[in-house]
Amino acid sequence: MTPGTRLVADPAAQPAQTAHVVNIANGLTLVRLLLVPAFVALLLANGGHSSGWRVWAFVAFAVATITDLIDGDIARSRNLVTDVGKVADPIADKALTGAALIGLSSLNDLAWWVTVVVLVRELGITGLRFFVIRHGVIPASRGGKVKTLLQNVAIGLYVLPLTGAAATARFWLMGIAVVVTVVTGGDYVARALRLRRTSERAAMKRARREAARL
Repeated sequence: MTPGTRLVADPAAQPAQTAHVVNIANGLTLVRLLLVPAFVALLLANGGHSSGWRVWAFVAFAVATITDLIDGDIARSRNLVTDVGKVADPIADKALTGAALIGLSSLNDLAWWVTVVVLVRELGITGLRFFVIRHGVIPASRGGKVKTLLQNVAIGLYVLPLTGAAATARFWLMGIAVVVTVVTGGDYVARALRLRRTSERAAMKRARREAARL
């Protein structure tokens, strides 16, 4: 088995979840989902170029990002992981990131190609994750965590009404975030392919052993 991957049993064979669906971790995820339309409304208020509304949009984005940082840790540390949370958490993440990028591009504050590259990577990797789940689970890498941090900081700075050196700094930070986004996406695809090959080899070995017993 290659480093960074681990095989798990068929999800259908796993013990039933014991945590109640209504818990603090899922509540934070719900708050993040509800903040998405509020964030968009604040970002686009008064034509999208009001400094006051943009600051409030930044506050909404920052609060949503904080919930993303803590809901998973709370779920794992308090044994509150649920099937609903596993689905809702990535949906909330992609909804927030997508809404922010599309909103900023629609205001001509961010190039559309940046939005397209990031969203294609995020949605593509999410789909790939569901595709390979029958073969095993690929843990989040350090690169993926750095990618998320860079994206959130860069987007937050673009939401703020910055000018001069601060605006230049956020431009370069977004560039770095895009590069890391693409690189980590390629790494995830490579690990997914290795996991699939490892899983298939393991299945073939089991099949041969079972055939030998007959």
